[in-house]
Amino acid sequence: MQNYTICNCKKVTYFDVEDVLHQHSDFASVEKAFEDVQKITHCSTGCGGCHDKIMDAISEIMSR
Repeated sequence: MQNYTICNCKKVTYFDVEDVLHQHSDFASVEKAFEDVQKITHCSTGCGGCHDKIMDAISEIMSR
């Protein structure tokens, strides 16, 4: 997977999201994973325009 910026406001990349999910691999749902990724990276706390891209990345990473 190629790295790319998901959240421009907070400079969060796909690899940043992936790192959080690998460090905390006990997620029961995408929503819970999003909350934890958001707490650690602060993504989707600025304009919120990246929310769908972050959810897509989390879903993709968790489905592997």
